[in-house]
Amino acid sequence: MLKVERLVVQQNDFSLRADFIIESECHIAVLGPSGAGKSTLLGAIGGYVPLKQGSVFVNGRNVSNTQPDQRGISMLFQDGNLFPHLTLTQNVGLGLRPTLRMTDAEKEQVHQALMCVGLAGFESRKPGDVSGGQQSRAALARMLVQAKPLMLLDEPFSALGPALRNEMLELTLEVAREASATIMIITHDPKDAERALDQILFVNAGQAYSPMPTADIMADPPVALSAYLGL
Repeated sequence: MLKVERLVVQQNDFSLRADFIIESECHIAVLGPSGAGKSTLLGAIGGYVPLKQGSVFVNGRNVSNTQPDQRGISMLFQDGNLFPHLTLTQNVGLGLRPTLRMTDAEKEQVHQALMCVGLAGFESRKPGDVSGGQQSRAALARMLVQAKPLMLLDEPFSALGPALRNEMLELTLEVAREASATIMIITHDPKDAERALDQILFVNAGQAYSPMPTADIMADPPVALSAYLGL
């Protein structure tokens, strides 16, 4: 479970406020206009953006002053954060061992993760030698081996075409289910939420609203969400 309690982030003249709870294993779409604070929200939860006040709890543990890698959270940014000089196996292995000094069992875990995302046979290739979709799959495999209870994704597939983006969303949800993880994914496409995600968390003008079931909020969207969706 994720609990965000009276959170305030201040960045120059922009402020973000949030107070909500997300139950375990929920799949959340984070929607809102550009500049509303979506990436700031995920960065604050993940430990990459400092809090002015408030707290973040993951499965009952206060992680507000904890380093990102100790929060029980994995985060995937828009560029996937793959290292171009490392193979896909090594990039995925970083999720287990930053030194890449893996045991045989950990190497097998990496191999299985690459198989799970459809990259069997690509283990020795580097990111520059594979397609954008395959790079996204490798980044997902790294999240899979980390097996964290909360997965945050900041528009990870925005550079992909519609068909491939849909495929990657489905694969992301499979990875989340495999890890029994809660997932929050920023998207600009409300169809992503309607098709595959349980709830929508709307962010507008520096305010993150409590998540609501996708069907309910799309049937009767608040005024600001209606304006964003052009309804």
